[in-house]
Amino acid sequence: QVQLVESGGGLVQPGGSLRLSCAVSGFTLDYYAIGWFRQVPGKEREGVSCISSSDTSYAESVKGRFTISRNNRKKMVYLQMNSLEPEDTAVYYCAAYVACGSGPVAWGQGTQVTVSS
Repeated sequence: QVQLVESGGGLVQPGGSLRLSCAVSGFTLDYYAIGWFRQVPGKEREGVSCISSSDTSYAESVKGRFTISRNNRKKMVYLQMNSLEPEDTAVYYCAAYVACGSGPVAWGQGTQVTVSS
């Protein structure tokens, strides 16, 4: 059974940092791109970042602040988020993709990130 489980969300002040983790199981991580998207109620889902075996990509809104990484052996994917802004407040989902830029084939339950003073 394909499963992705996010953790690491929480409340942080503007300018602070959080590290999101995604534990994957039920499939071979090597064969998939893994990414993060976020969603705010009433707004469209926004792709944040994606990492494949050969490339990484970021939304313009997070470039230079967020860093995605993966450890295939541990079956973990991470999103280091620095210089957080109130506009980053959202539920963050970890998702599996056939390739970055395609639609997600599976995703987790999400973790809430709130940036507020």
